[in-house]
Amino acid sequence: MYLRKAKADELDLVCDIIEDGKQQLADAGIDQWQDNYPNRDTIQADIDLGRATIFNSDDHETLGVAAVVQAPDDSYDTLIGNWLKDTEKYVTVHRVAIFSHHQGKGYASKLFQELFTYIAEHHPEAESIRIDTHRDNTKMQHLIEKFGFKKVGRIVGVYQPTDECYVYEKLIQNTQAGTDTAHTPHVA
Repeated sequence: MYLRKAKADELDLVCDIIEDGKQQLADAGIDQWQDNYPNRDTIQADIDLGRATIFNSDDHETLGVAAVVQAPDDSYDTLIGNWLKDTEKYVTVHRVAIFSHHQGKGYASKLFQELFTYIAEHHPEAESIRIDTHRDNTKMQHLIEKFGFKKVGRIVGVYQPTDECYVYEKLIQNTQAGTDTAHTPHVA
């Protein structure tokens, strides 16, 4: 299993996974992602800015997607709550989805594990990881908390006028290895 940046010619693939995720949420009665968000323009911007990642199996089959956004992220400008660490050195994970035909196989957990590795390699300056999900998306809340994220507050009306999302943060500790001056991030 591995994550890689989405390529320019993979817009349709990423959009297909997001649309599949929208349908899964609708089928579960969750009002997340139901009103033209995320849309094709959002995904195009993720790809153009190098934020869109594709989660593949070892045999290169596409399993899911996620966007890794480097700070600052204005999605949290109206946070009702308090961050664990007041820092500008963070990354945010948005738009996480696993193809429905791969559901129930533990791939969402594996995607999160790969996200930590990916962030350590591509964003070594990061001191924390931030993520949010709709108040009704209890499966994602469980997954986020399973990986040690702490609920720090909520945002209202950021993605859709009536959306309420819970916001989480996970601190990353930088430790020095031996006499090498490079820092290796470890998830706290």
